[in-house]
Amino acid sequence: MKKKKKIAIIGASYLQKPLVQKCKKMDIETHVFAWEKGSVCKDISDFFYPVSIIEKHKILEVCRRINIDGIVSISSDIAMPTVSYVASELALIANDPESTFATTNKYAMRKRLSSHGLPCPEFYRLKGSGGFVPVELDFGKSSFVVKPTDRSGSRGVRKVNRFDELEVAIQRALDESFSKEVIIEEFITGREISVEMISWKGEHFFLAATDKVTTGPPYFVEIEHHQPAELSEKFLDKIKFIVKNALSALGVCYGASHSELIITQKEEIIIVEIGARMGGDFIGSDLVALSTGYDFVKGVIEVALGKFNFPHKTLDKYAGVYFLCHERSYLTEIFLNDSSEFIVAKEIFDKPLVNLTDSSDRSGYLIYQADRKISFLSGERICEVY
Repeated sequence: MKKKKKIAIIGASYLQKPLVQKCKKMDIETHVFAWEKGSVCKDISDFFYPVSIIEKHKILEVCRRINIDGIVSISSDIAMPTVSYVASELALIANDPESTFATTNKYAMRKRLSSHGLPCPEFYRLKGSGGFVPVELDFGKSSFVVKPTDRSGSRGVRKVNRFDELEVAIQRALDESFSKEVIIEEFITGREISVEMISWKGEHFFLAATDKVTTGPPYFVEIEHHQPAELSEKFLDKIKFIVKNALSALGVCYGASHSELIITQKEEIIIVEIGARMGGDFIGSDLVALSTGYDFVKGVIEVALGKFNFPHKTLDKYAGVYFLCHERSYLTEIFLNDSSEFIVAKEIFDKPLVNLTDSSDRSGYLIYQADRKISFLSGERICEVY
């Protein structure tokens, strides 16, 4: 009887659920590490270990003892240093710790990308308890965005338009930061997209581009994603070139990546940030497969186990996700009553609709797949396909 492969999965929230489910379909034994509280994957994994995902030494000890064949996590920046550390110690497939730091720390990322001549906003770093504010900030020229260097999901992010708004924004970002480090960036106006790729031995393969809609300033919480992004082939090729160069500059060699970009009115491409992991919000776990036919989750698992199949597009569909919140309260009726065939999945959480300050405030989601992009019109509470 063929021995089952064993894979360690770092994290057990809803983000990792597609990973555990896919491993089961692939007949791979799952070993999941996370705090027990809120662990969605606890009851569906083969083995569960109630260990914090940042306790990399404890996780290494267990992984060495059980002799895992691979280690992986999707859609979680916090998990990636542990994935990288354990893989490097056990000679498994993952990006090395230096690359992982560059893709999980926004300041290190900015420094690396800028040193390679790649397009980034101006940026400054603050460490510790705040206080000092860079004198270079010129509010007559630009607004700025304040962020923790080491968080995702819009946590601690805020736009500031005046100098007297900085202190509150900096403190908010520091409160969210694990390392108590903040980055202040020039605010760039434009259209937001993301690019989803998978890498193998330093070669990067394009999967999809995603149009993103946020709440806008001051918090920029994402409320819609749509694939494919509406881009000309020529402009998309330019984007691919920049993203592939950025991934190489950051030392990304293996697995999923999610690159967030802004396209200005002058069609300049500015890199917002790059994660060496799947995009969250169902982008990597659902939308890529729904729009292209490529099983991104399976691909990431195979890479972690030392196997790679070149990605092939087998579908040419539109796919997207809408999130429920106070700003989009008109969607409630659609979430409750619409049973259109293009709706793949939807759920309303048991929580009130609130104005969003980060992604955890959202109250539900609706995923679609169709032959055209689906747009929900606020005034008429109906859906339009165009």
